[in-house]
Formats: sequence, structure tokens, C-alpha cells
Amino acid sequence: MQNLYDPASIEAEVQSHWEKTKTFEVSEDPRKEKFYCLSMFPYPSGKLHMGHVRNYTIGDVIARYQRMLGKNVLQPMGWDAFGLPAENAALKNKVAPAGWTNDNIAYMKGQLNRLGFGYDWRRELATCRPDYYKWEQWLFTELYNKGLVYRKNAVVNWDPVDRTVLANEQVIDGRGWRSGALVERREIPQWFVKITDYADELLDEIDNLEGWPEQVRTMQRNWIGRSFGVQMRFGIEASDENLSIYTTRPDTLMGVTYVAVAAEHPLALRAADGNPVLTEFIEACRRGGTSEAELETIEKRGMPLGVNAIHPVSGEAVPIYAANFVLMGYGTGAVMAVPGHDERDHAFARQYGIPIKQVIHPLDGSNVDIQHAAYTEKGVLQASGPFDGLTSEAAFDAIAEWLQARGKGEKTKQYRIRDWGVSRQRYWGAPIPMIHCEKCGLVPVPLEDLPVRLPEAIVYDEHTINPLKDNPAFADCRCPQCGGAAQRETDTFDTFMESSWYYARYTCPGADAMLDERADYWLPVDHYIGGIEHAVLHLLYARFYHKLLRDAGLVKSNEPFTRLLTQGMVVADTYYREQRDGSRHWHNPTEVEVERDEKGRPLSARLSADGGAVVIGGIEKMSKSKNNGVDPQTLIDRYGADTVRLYTMFTSPPDQSLEWNDEGVEGAYRFLKRLWALAEANQARLAAKEVGDALLAEPQKTARRELHELLKKALYDYDRQRFNNVVSACMGMVNILYRLGDSEADRAVLKEGLSLVLRLLAPIAPHISHLLWRELAYGDEILESDWPQSDEAALKQESLPYVVQVNGKVRATIQVPADADKSAVESIALENDNVQRFIGEGRVRKVIVVPNKLVNVVAN
Repeated sequence: MQNLYDPASIEAEVQSHWEKTKTFEVSEDPRKEKFYCLSMFPYPSGKLHMGHVRNYTIGDVIARYQRMLGKNVLQPMGWDAFGLPAENAALKNKVAPAGWTNDNIAYMKGQLNRLGFGYDWRRELATCRPDYYKWEQWLFTELYNKGLVYRKNAVVNWDPVDRTVLANEQVIDGRGWRSGALVERREIPQWFVKITDYADELLDEIDNLEGWPEQVRTMQRNWIGRSFGVQMRFGIEASDENLSIYTTRPDTLMGVTYVAVAAEHPLALRAADGNPVLTEFIEACRRGGTSEAELETIEKRGMPLGVNAIHPVSGEAVPIYAANFVLMGYGTGAVMAVPGHDERDHAFARQYGIPIKQVIHPLDGSNVDIQHAAYTEKGVLQASGPFDGLTSEAAFDAIAEWLQARGKGEKTKQYRIRDWGVSRQRYWGAPIPMIHCEKCGLVPVPLEDLPVRLPEAIVYDEHTINPLKDNPAFADCRCPQCGGAAQRETDTFDTFMESSWYYARYTCPGADAMLDERADYWLPVDHYIGGIEHAVLHLLYARFYHKLLRDAGLVKSNEPFTRLLTQGMVVADTYYREQRDGSRHWHNPTEVEVERDEKGRPLSARLSADGGAVVIGGIEKMSKSKNNGVDPQTLIDRYGADTVRLYTMFTSPPDQSLEWNDEGVEGAYRFLKRLWALAEANQARLAAKEVGDALLAEPQKTARRELHELLKKALYDYDRQRFNNVVSACMGMVNILYRLGDSEADRAVLKEGLSLVLRLLAPIAPHISHLLWRELAYGDEILESDWPQSDEAALKQESLPYVVQVNGKVRATIQVPADADKSAVESIALENDNVQRFIGEGRVRKVIVVPNKLVNVVAN
């Protein structure tokens, strides 16, 4: 055993051992309880960042812990390899995206291995590989044949720089999330999967996801957004047409004073014919985003179409406006406007001089001024014709029945969620397996012709719009049905398609089908780890995809993930200098010398290079844009992987943000060196036999009791995933072991104590734990050792310390038999000489005993 702690050599030796013994390769074993632990796979951007390191360390700690509990543990890893960053890098570097991606995968895989993560690499997958996306293409054709896939024109967010469709969540303040370009609304053909057919099941089963954070469950409920309302039809003046409108507040129907339609609504487009002002307004609306969040914040604007709608109850004519806050893709593209009882409608009516009518009054009979602000609460109906005097709740049913009896409406339910648009107008993605034939129409590619391979050897430059459209060898094909000339679909899948089922494919490496019977052994995933930013899109799509797999007979379970952990962000201080043009140049913390207060907060900062002052920008998420990231590789090279792992687990609980502190990394390194030194100095002494508690002297009994008290807390914290507390307990145990002497009893406690510390640390700092376990002759493989259990007998104390107060001031500390009752504790306290001295001539009025802690004597 080497004298000094040398993490580089230790970690290389241990990792070599794991590789040679295939320690983390696993197969199905019905004799053992399975545990499938999975961290969200990374995009191969080039290098790991600290967010990756923390995420994957959490997953590895959980996986190793479960293995030491005796379970059959699967922990795989792969690559979410398609997407825009590879195309952008290809443009910048004038290389094909495939080569750039594969190089990055190789480098990042080396980084993951350097951190000692216990992955079964036989199961590695990359979503850009044809043997993966072949089955995704196959399922898509199956869904098409079942009627769960369709193609239609849709209004989308179009990024003119990245030249692709963006999801609503990818539009930030009206700009593309990557390019920053102003987003436009365009109507183009798109492929959709009918997630709305599963909306009720997706919503109802959220209640069964008891292992998920409530925040995530709430976000999914809101995203699905099931509502109950009335679908009704307004007439159109001088026309046989109807205008279909959905509302959740039919009780306000008699307060409608205008109707608003989307700029792309057929009524608006017809009215714009020959009307240049209205045409310009519609074009301006097209340049806006399509997200509900954006529509909430934009200035509400509109123009009258010169056409009136006919109220379905009163028969009155109300004007129709084209409005920028109505989307064609949401509901029917038309809304009834009740300015007296809706804030948005009220603001619009005030702006355009539209009447505001009150039809809902407070139940308590009080008055409200609806000209000043909308009254949005429910109440009792007035000025509502046959519905006067009804409460809002009663009016819901009465108005729905009145409309239905006259063929003008009916009760229904709607969802906020929309069908999943899965097509993207980009190259670096899985080709959509459909063929356009003039004779046969849309034809799915048959299984024997799958995969439809993405051509990877391409020339890619700034003039390339879509390499698939520009490539006749790809686009030109024969129709599978008639054999005639045809064209392949040149859109590619949204990358969420690939990330929605990768967890299942891990269970069946090499399967000559999408999945095989092995999937039902491993699924569902027992523990899934990833960021809160994936709460809606990825996690909702994965839940939906799992139900598609189930209904295709590929899995038996209903949900993909039993337990979900959303880890906190890694944050750090930021520093910058103002530039002459008003921009900020951000400096990495390694470039800055910082003066801090006693709590470690920065007071002032200067550049190390020139001593010039820099501005402290506050604590923010580590990012390239703020240049406050820390390179994991630099830390690993300097301190070793175990130190990095230990620090990321010790600094904060997994579900909370980790505030980076270089001194904390040094502290973690010092602890591991201290542990190594303790083991190295006592290696020869650890041959002592175990000694029963009864044979120990009082100092050793105390030390052993303290060890097992900390062990009991650590075991509890492992189960709660409070790994920071586990590390703290290990540090406390090492402190106890350093206090031991050199007797046989001391050596016995030391031997037991070190075995406890090493096993507790094994999931967190696996390299040093593995090697010390072997060098100290506890066994060959710490991962196969028994998980420690606290000794209840060692926790029992013959006597307990009590603090004694007289009139609120501490006057003595006494030892009381552990089984003493309250009266015995009082007696011992009152007999203490110091207590008697401070009571003096006074009379004891009351004695308060706090069990196992305190005696308070009140005397006067």
C-alpha cells in the first residue's frame, strides 16, 4: 500500500480492474430483485460540464447503493445525438455532422469512464445510428396504419436563421432559442402524432406517479389542461356559415359584445381580400410567436373584419375582429369576447371602444364597476334573458341544454395540449419513413426497406438549405405499392422522438425487433434522474411513447419511470467588465482574485492578470454565456475523480442547487487524503479480532456507540438520498477513529469503523473505497460486501447525561441511569452539590424534566 494518496494511479488501477472483470455488465436474473437506474443521456456537444458531472454522479451513487443492497442493477449510457448543434458546428467547421458527432461521443465517453461511472457499455446507443432509428421509423408506420399519425398544414413558429420549426417552448420573447432571430408564423405541411387520443390517460395516471416531485406532476397536469365547457355555434350575418366557439364560461354568454378570430382564420383571410390595411395586419400577426405564454404578454391588437356574428341566444349582431391574441392552432381559432367578465377582453374593448356589458353579479348583492375592471368571479346572472337569477354553476347546465335543444351547441371537454408535431425541416435527424406517390398518395415505407438511412457523407455549407431535398439519390425512389416514380419525405423527426424511447431500447441490446421480452424484466425504470427543464416536453412525450409501445404489444407496464429525481443546477459567481459599446465581457472565476467576507461572500474582485477591478455579477447557473463554468477535466487531473464526486455530493442535497466553491473542493480532497493516511498508518494493526461490546472499556464503548449513531443516521439519509449528510457522517466517523488509542480494543473498533466508512463511501468515492477495502484485507470486491447495519446493542447507554438548570441557568451536568424514571432523575439532580448551592435557602417550586436532555429547577 503506497504511503501517500495518489488518486491518478489509484483510479487508473481500479478502473482497469472493473473493465477486466466486467463488473458492471448485467443480465436478467429472475432470482434477484431488479433495479433499473437511469440518468438522462447527454447531447454529445464535445465536453462534459459540471451539470453533467453532478447528474451522472447522483445516478451512479444510487446505482451502486442499490447494488450493495443486493439488487440486480442496470445502469446504461448513450447519446442523444441528433439535433441542430451538430448542423451549426458542421457549418462552422465545414465538416459533416456525423463525423463531428462521433468524435465528440468518443471524447465524452472517455470523460465518463475517467469519473468511474459504472455503466454497462454493451448497451450503449446513439440515436443517430440506423440500427436505433430503424425501429422508431417502423413504429411510426404502424401508428400511421392505425390512424394515429396524420399530415396537415399547420401554423408553426419558423426560425428564419435556423430555417426550421420551433416548439412553443423554444420561442423566448419572440425569438428563436438558439439563433435569437425574430420568429415568424408560417403555414406549412407537418406530420402529427395524436397525443390527444391519450390525453385523458396521461392526465389521470399522473395521480399514480407517487415517486415524482409534485412540481413536475403539477406542470404536466397544467400542460395537458383538460377543461369542461360548451362548444357553441354563432351564425354569420348574411351567410349560411357558422362560427364554432368553445368556452368554459357559458354563464357569461349573454355578455358577449364581440367575437375575435385568429389572423389566419378563413373569415379573416376572405375579409382581407382587397383590403390592404387588413392584409398588412394579418402579415404582422404572422410574424408573431404561437405560444400561449407570449400571447399573454404581447400588446393586444385587432382589426374589425366588417362582418358580424349572430348571437346564438339573443340573435343580436356582434362585430368580428381579427386579433393577434387568438391562435388558429388552439381550439377553433375563434373566441367569444365578454369584456365585462374577462380581463383580456376588457382591455381590448376599452382600446377599441367596444361596449362592456355586465351579466354576472356578486352573490352577496354588492355592486362592481365593470367599466373600470372586469368582474371575473362567478356569481348570479342578470340581463341574461331566460337565465336571469341562475347561479353561474346552474347556468352552465341550463345554457348548454338550451343550446343543445336548438342544435346550436353541446357540452364537451377540451385540452390545452395539442397533437405532437414531429416533423422538422432539418437534415441532421431521423428521416420520416413516408413516400409521396402521385398515384397512391402517402405510402409508409415497409419494414423490409427500413431503415430509411440518412446520407452522412454530405457537403454542408451556408448555402445548404436541406441536403435531403437537394440529394436526388435520397429523395427519388419507387413507390412500394405501385412501383412508380415517387419522392421520399425530406422532413426529419423532432429529436424528442428519439429521446422518448431510448430507456426501453437499453434493455434489449442487439434485438432484431424494436424490443423483446427482456424489456418486461427491466421496465419500468426504477429511478430516473434529470433536470426540471425536462418536466413537460421530454417526460410527457416519454410517457406517451411508453403507452404507444404498450398498445403495440411491446411492453406490459403503463408508465416508463417509477421514481423521478430532478437535480438542482450548478451555480457559481459571475464577474464582468463593461465594454465601451455597453456590452459585458464575462471573466471566468479562475481569472479573478476575490476578497470575501466571513461567510465566503465576494466583496470585491480584481483580474489576476492586470489587477483591474471587475464587477461582481451575482450567482448564476454555470454557462458558456456567463463564462462561469468549471472544467471537470481540470479538476479530475488535479484532484482525482473521487474528490469531484465527493464534493458534488457533499455540498448540497441532489434536488437543490449546488453553489460552487473552490475551497470546498480542496476540503473534499483533504478528507480523502486523511482517510488514506488513517488506513495506511494502521494497515498492520487491523489484524485485530472483533471484540464484543461487553468486553470493551468505556472509552471504546463510547467510540463504538458514536460510530453506530452516525451509521444509523447515514443509512436513513441514503434512503432519503441526502448524500450530503452521508458524507458528513463519514467525516464524523473518521474523526472518531483518529481519537482511538493503540490497545487491542481500540484496534478492534478501528477495524470495524473503517469497514463502515468504506462501505458508506463506496457508492460516492468508489475508487479509494475499493482499493482500501482490498488493501486492508476486508475482501476483494467492496461492491459485493454486505451493506452495513447499525448495532442496536451498541447504541444502548448505561447512563445518560443531563444538563441541570436552576432558574434557567446551567449549574451542573449529571449522569443518570438510562432506565431511570422521572422521579429518579429529579432526585439525582436535586442531590447534586452545585444545584443545592444555587437553590440555597430557597424553596423548590417546580422541577421540569425533558427526557434524555434537561432538568430545570425553579426555586425562590
